Amino acid sequence: MSEQQQAKRFSTAETGNKKGASADKAGMQLLLQLLPFVKPYRKMVAAAILALILTAGVSLALGQGIRILVDQGFSADPALLNQAMVILASITVALAFGTFIRFYLVSWLGERVSNDIRLAVFKHLLTLHPHYFEENRSGEINARLTTDTTLLQSIIGSSISMALRNILTFTGGLIMMLVTNLKLALIVLASVPLIVLPMMMYGRRVRSLSRESQDTVAEVGTYAGEIVQNIKVVQGFTRESEESKAFSGEVEKAFAVAKRRILQRSLLIIIAMTLVFTGLSTMIWVGAQDVGSGLISSGELSAFVFYAIMVAMAVATISEVYGELQRAAGATERLMDLLTAKAEIAAPEQPQGLPAGPLPLRFENVTFAYPSRPEQNALANLNFVISAGETVAIVGPSGAGKTTLFEMLQRFYDPQQGQIQVADTAIKELSPQDLRQHLGVVPQQPTLFSSDVWHNIRYGNPEATDEQVRQAAQQANAHDFIERLPQQYDSFLGEQGVRLSGGQRQRIAIARAMLKNPAILLLDEATSALDAESEAKVTTALQELMQGRTTLIIAHRLATVMHADRILLMDEGQIIAQGKHQELLANSDLYQRLCKLQFDH
Repeated sequence: MSEQQQAKRFSTAETGNKKGASADKAGMQLLLQLLPFVKPYRKMVAAAILALILTAGVSLALGQGIRILVDQGFSADPALLNQAMVILASITVALAFGTFIRFYLVSWLGERVSNDIRLAVFKHLLTLHPHYFEENRSGEINARLTTDTTLLQSIIGSSISMALRNILTFTGGLIMMLVTNLKLALIVLASVPLIVLPMMMYGRRVRSLSRESQDTVAEVGTYAGEIVQNIKVVQGFTRESEESKAFSGEVEKAFAVAKRRILQRSLLIIIAMTLVFTGLSTMIWVGAQDVGSGLISSGELSAFVFYAIMVAMAVATISEVYGELQRAAGATERLMDLLTAKAEIAAPEQPQGLPAGPLPLRFENVTFAYPSRPEQNALANLNFVISAGETVAIVGPSGAGKTTLFEMLQRFYDPQQGQIQVADTAIKELSPQDLRQHLGVVPQQPTLFSSDVWHNIRYGNPEATDEQVRQAAQQANAHDFIERLPQQYDSFLGEQGVRLSGGQRQRIAIARAMLKNPAILLLDEATSALDAESEAKVTTALQELMQGRTTLIIAHRLATVMHADRILLMDEGQIIAQGKHQELLANSDLYQRLCKLQFDH
C-alpha cells in the first residue's frame, strides 16, 4: 500500500461515524454505476424479482405448513395428517420451482452484465493514448479486466440476489413473528440494533481491505507476467532463486492483506451469529414457558421458531453479503477508473478526409516533450516538408528524436507547439483511425501476435485473400521459411512470435506492411535484423513498395541512405542539415562521424 493510501485509510478511521457513514454511502453509490449495464435487461431483472418474491413468499408459507403439521398432523386423525402433508409438499414444490427460475435468471444476468462490462472497458482501453499505458502496467489492467469482472459476475449473479431474498425473508419473517406472538417478537427485535451496528462498522473496513486486496493480487499477476515474458533474461543471468524470493514476497504481501480482510469478515459473521442465536435461545426458553402455561400451542411455537430462525439466518446472510458487496464496490471503483479514463487523442466532431495516392507531409515549428520528461524536449521547433511520393531517410545519433517523429506522425501524441500536416490538412482535423489507415509502419522491433502466420500478415489488411497474403510474404522474402514451418501458414508463432528468429519476425512485419499498401510508409530500420542475403532481397522488395508512395526511413545503414531522395540529419530534436549523402558527407562533421560509427561502408 502506498503512503497516500495509508494516510487516506488512517484519516478515514479517525473521522468517526459521520464520515464512516459517508464511506458506506459512497460504496453503495459505486455499485449504482453498474445500473447502465443492467438496464438493457430490464425484463430479465423483472422476472428475477418476481421469482425472488415468489420464493420468499413460499418460504414464509412453509412456517404455516409446519404449524398445521404440528397442531393437526400429529393428531390421531389420518385425514388431517394427509392434508397437512399435501400442503407441505405443495409449498415445497413451489419453492423448488421458484428457486430454479430465480437461480437461472440471476446467474444469467451476472454472466451477461460482467461480460458487457469487460467488453466496454476493453473497447475504451483501445481508444486511450499510449501515455496511459506507460503510467499503468499491463498486468494491473489485465487483472482489472479478469479478476474484478469475475468478482462482479459473482456479486451480480449471486450476492445481490441473496441480499434481496434475505431482505424480503427478514421483513416477511419479522411481520409473521409479530403476528404470531408479539412478546416473543420483541425479544428478537431487541437484538437487531446489536447486530446492525457491528455489521456497518466492519463492512467499511472490509471494503477498504477489499480494494487493497484486489490491488495486491493485481501486482502479483503483473510481476509474474513480467518475469515469464523475460524468462530468457532471468535464466541467462541465473536469477531464478532471487526472482522466486521476490515473487514470494509479493505473494506474502497479498496474503497479508487477504488475512486482514478475512479476519474482519470473520469477526463480522461471528458477532452477528452470536448475537442472533443468543436472542433466539432466549426466545425459545420464554416460548417453552408459554407453551407449558397454555398461552400458545406447540404449533405456534414451532412456526415462531421457524420464522425466528429464518430471520436470524437472513441477518447472518445479509451481514456476510454486505461484505461481498463492499468487495464489489472496490472492484467497481477499479473498473470505473479504467472506463472513465479520458483519451487525450480524440477525433474532431467533423473530421476531414484524405485524398487517395501519395501524400505530402509538413512539420511546422513542432515542439514536443514526453509527459514523463516534461522538462526535456524530444522535438524542438522542428520544421521540414516532404513532397508526395518522396523517399526521405532520417539519420542522427541516439536520442535525436527520430522515433518520436514517427510517433507524432501517427498521432500517438500531440505537440505542445506547432502542427503536423498531411496533404495540407492538420492531423488534428483528421480522425486518428483515418490517418493511421493511410500509414504503414515497420518497426525495428516488430510485434507479432500469439496466433498463426495468416493472422499476423493479414493484420495489415483483414480483407486480403490467401493468395494476396502469400504474395506479400514472397515480396518480403518470408514465403520460403514459412513453408518450412510445421504447419506452414497455419503455424502458431507463440507469444510475441517467440518461435521465430529476429530476422523472420522482421520479414513477417514487412509482409504485413506490404499487404496494407499504405499511402505513407514509415520504416524504422526495417532490415536491421536481416542477414546480408535476406537484406538484399527485402531491400529490393521495399524499393518496389516505395514506388508511388511517400516514404520515411529511420536509417542506420548506408545502403538504406543511398536509395533515399533526400537525407534529414537530426540532433537534439531538430533538423541540422539535409541533402544527398555526398553533400552531407562533405559539409557535416556529425554526419561524417555517424558514417564512421554506424553506417556499414
